[in-house]
Amino acid sequence: MKKTIVLLSILSLTFINNSCSEDFLDTTPTQQIALEDLLNEYNNDAGAESFVTAIYSKYLDWNISSFAWIGMSSIVTDDADKGSSPGDSGSDKDVLDALTFSSTSPSFQDVWEGHYQAINRSNQALKYLPLLDKADASLRSRLEGEAKFLRAFSYFILVRSYGDVPLVDKVFENTEADRTMVFTRKSKAEIYAFIESDLQSAIATLPQKNAYSGTNIGRASKGAAHALLAKVALYQKKWQQVIDHCDQVVGYSLTPNFQDIYKVSGENNAESVFEIQGKGGPSQPGIQQYSQVQGARGAGGWGWGFNTPSQNLVDAFNAAGDTERRDATIIIKPVTLYDGRLVPATVENNYYNYKAYSSAFTGDDDSDANIRYLRYSEVLLMKAEAMNELGQTANAATFLNQVRNRAGLANTTAVSQADMRTAIYKERRLELAMEHDRWFDIVRTGQAQAAMAADGKTFKVGTHEVFPVPNKFILEAKGLASQNLGY
Repeated sequence: MKKTIVLLSILSLTFINNSCSEDFLDTTPTQQIALEDLLNEYNNDAGAESFVTAIYSKYLDWNISSFAWIGMSSIVTDDADKGSSPGDSGSDKDVLDALTFSSTSPSFQDVWEGHYQAINRSNQALKYLPLLDKADASLRSRLEGEAKFLRAFSYFILVRSYGDVPLVDKVFENTEADRTMVFTRKSKAEIYAFIESDLQSAIATLPQKNAYSGTNIGRASKGAAHALLAKVALYQKKWQQVIDHCDQVVGYSLTPNFQDIYKVSGENNAESVFEIQGKGGPSQPGIQQYSQVQGARGAGGWGWGFNTPSQNLVDAFNAAGDTERRDATIIIKPVTLYDGRLVPATVENNYYNYKAYSSAFTGDDDSDANIRYLRYSEVLLMKAEAMNELGQTANAATFLNQVRNRAGLANTTAVSQADMRTAIYKERRLELAMEHDRWFDIVRTGQAQAAMAADGKTFKVGTHEVFPVPNKFILEAKGLASQNLGY
């Protein structure tokens, strides 16, 4: 009897397996696959690549990179407002903006399910790649490293968002033990240890970024794994580890013109460490409506108008005299954009997210704009922060100033450790604005309550440090998992 690999849709984790063609962004869903058929049909280089291509393709989906994630990572912050029309709630973007969300707010379920779907695809790749003995051994080794990097990436999103989460490190087999696995929340410390293990293993097999070319550009690299490990260490205040991993991110440089980073022509450039790849256009996979939901709304616009930069953020740029990064981050109406598109005064909102803009976007659901997740400038800022925390304040200034100078700003005047810490925090805000990091930054650094109060919002200490676990998951866990405090 054939052993069958079943497409699982288990509880709120919604595990789905997709396999893809040789282009690592092209997606073609599979049906049930018998093990014998897998060995016959996928036991080659292209078949091996298809398992990992399926993981990358998941990050293009609506529930992992688009509306819900934009709400959770940006609209909740002082960097952005809900935007759109006053009467358009965007499902739950109004309550996210007001910090009055609950465990039934749908965005939390979307992001939870999306990342566990990605994790399941990683688990499937790691289970079946070793069986494909006709595929090149070095290729399989690299692919296993990519799968582990992507699994670690998803767990990093989850642990920052929800705190304790289930540690699903294998393909679900519908046993009682596996049911316990998917519904038992593990501590943040356990999740971080697992992430570190995956990334260390990935480093051993991944190539440097410059080893990739053609359709492979954008795959996980050794530098990306070190950068993500540095960020994982940053969140745990393992300062020396932050420095050590930042030092291993080699072969990268700052883009001279800040705005050039966010053009399609700037994707995967010398500053790019890791970004989600979106091609877009006819028969080309793009990130589902990522640009559309954030595009200018109303007469003369091209999108839904959500996630609009806040006046608070505009004021922060102005106070720093940082016009270069302000004008590359925020579309301020009326204005002519770098590609000649006119944003007229007739659009509904005053500000829009320039970093999500695609010059090629014409109203299609899937745009070709990439999402930048790790840039070399952040590596420099992480190193500066860690050095300052270890008392190496003067040396920290060197790395902070590289980022400031690129933005056309003078060297920092901070001298004391406390002043340098404040300067680095401010620099992170302006450098990484609208890049899905602000909320997690202000939580980890203890700035959240004051920052939200300054933006007219109430941050509940002891509750809002993590988002609620989706209510659907709690119900299906049937006592195996409990809700985060305050929800």
